[in-house]
Amino acid sequence: MSETPDLLIVGGGPAGLATAIEARLAGLEATVIDRRRPPVDVACGEGLMPGGVDHLHRLGVNIPEAEAAVFRGIRYFDGKTEAVARFTSGTGLGIRRTVLHRALVQRAEDVGVRLLWGLTVRTLEEGGVLTDRGRFGGRFIVAADGRLSRMRKMIGISTPIPARRRFGVRRHYRRAPWADTVDVFWTAEGEAYVTPVGPEMIGIALLSRTRPLDFNLQLENFPALARRLDGAPVVSRDRGGGPFGHRPEDVVSVRLALVGDASGSLDPITGEGLAVAFSQAQALVRAVSRGSLDDYAADHRRIMRLPRRLTDLLLIAEDRPMLRRLTIRTFSAFPGLFSKLVDMVGRSGAAVGR
Repeated sequence: MSETPDLLIVGGGPAGLATAIEARLAGLEATVIDRRRPPVDVACGEGLMPGGVDHLHRLGVNIPEAEAAVFRGIRYFDGKTEAVARFTSGTGLGIRRTVLHRALVQRAEDVGVRLLWGLTVRTLEEGGVLTDRGRFGGRFIVAADGRLSRMRKMIGISTPIPARRRFGVRRHYRRAPWADTVDVFWTAEGEAYVTPVGPEMIGIALLSRTRPLDFNLQLENFPALARRLDGAPVVSRDRGGGPFGHRPEDVVSVRLALVGDASGSLDPITGEGLAVAFSQAQALVRAVSRGSLDDYAADHRRIMRLPRRLTDLLLIAEDRPMLRRLTIRTFSAFPGLFSKLVDMVGRSGAAVGR
């Protein structure tokens, strides 16, 4: 492998690894640097919408059936009102972040990505980065180091504080999923997301404006969910994150590009963050193959447009209890309309054409 790969990617999470795999499939060389070591775990809802599942298949990422769970739609609860939307095309996949990360690392190794774990980037230099183990260069530099990206700060791209500051906390329970849907419980205090992530495991993500989030305290806001979890063993350490919804003013700077949450994070309310990141990775590699990042900036705006609009609309409903109740009642009365909306969300991060 060349000492100066086509892509030097700082950040070995799903966005960075997907970018590296995309690069290798396009015949480009890629190196990934990350201060952490796999498998990497972060707070997330862990539900991959159908568009994201399509990306995994296209990238050749193998997810063991025994370590994931298929889901076939979304179900909303607001008090006694229930609305169900079934995917009409494809299925979603609930998967622990650690399982997903191991699978992406394995695929990256298989296709020849150079993976450098345990390296901390100190500074950004012309055509490369200086780490605690020396300098590494690349024809293009990719910042995939997450929502609080240090690389983004190094190049001076400002990121306004999101107007709605929301936070999340996640926990796993040893319990068989009770449905083949992702269940969303709404209250005035926030939302609870229940995702099947294996034959005998579910993940619970609680979202609220409260910081820091105490899982047990927040769970009291969802008594129906708490009853279902009564007696189920907790099998993971609570992990929190936020605020969400950062929107950097740009995603490219000369020969450097931002991808994944470093390029702008979505509130988890729509559950499409990973699918969007995979679409960005595909668009970025296409731009690099053409020798310019200009196309990536335009593609990134297009990829983010629909998810951001849908997120903004749902957050408006989340802010207004009467509007939220009316929305869910409408979905309950017109399940076909709800299914069309969910399909649009689930496919918004689907692969983009070359």
